Amino acid sequence: MRSMKSICVFCGSNSGVNPVYAEAARELAATLLTRGVRLVYGGGNVGLMGIIADAMLTGGGQVVGVIPHSLWNREVGHGGLTELRLVETMHERKTLMADLADGFVALPGGAGTLDETFEIWTWAQLGIHDKPCGLLNIGGYFDSLLTYLKHAVAEGFLKSEHLDMLMVDQQPSSLIDRFVAYDAPNVRSWSSANGRGSKGIEDAPDPRPVTPEPRCLS
Repeated sequence: MRSMKSICVFCGSNSGVNPVYAEAARELAATLLTRGVRLVYGGGNVGLMGIIADAMLTGGGQVVGVIPHSLWNREVGHGGLTELRLVETMHERKTLMADLADGFVALPGGAGTLDETFEIWTWAQLGIHDKPCGLLNIGGYFDSLLTYLKHAVAEGFLKSEHLDMLMVDQQPSSLIDRFVAYDAPNVRSWSSANGRGSKGIEDAPDPRPVTPEPRCLS
């Protein structure tokens, strides 16, 4: 059983057309609050980002935001968080969020949400971390994405065991239950669909950018 002390949530800076997305953000916050889990997220005060942060704070939860100076200067940063980490680049932001969290959940969002989700999932495939990753598929939002990923498996560009590492659920509570029970697979080797794989990657250097000490506002 895993200890889930902090969960990183990737989500949209818009709230979306369907109100179920905002409801899901609040429900996820309620689940984290009930379990005493700290929220780590991108530090914004808009869209689903602001909704989940506000719900956590209203419930007395701990919220750590990580945001680049450039976005903070555009006045989209949340000023009322438990802790705010200011970094220089988007790469540093993702690296720090990854280091602070015990698992990763994606709510509906756009290109930025997909970028963060796919990168952290790829790091899991490469064995850079063994933390659980999951999609909250609210209102079927990720259905088309999942169809594409299954197509990538069928066409030999993605391993089925790697797709299985990306958990999908419609309920926050059951997704977090699966995170707690998650047993990361052995990903010691990387091979192509035709069997001519490369050598093992266990000794490969960590490709993540080095993160300088962030400024901390609390």
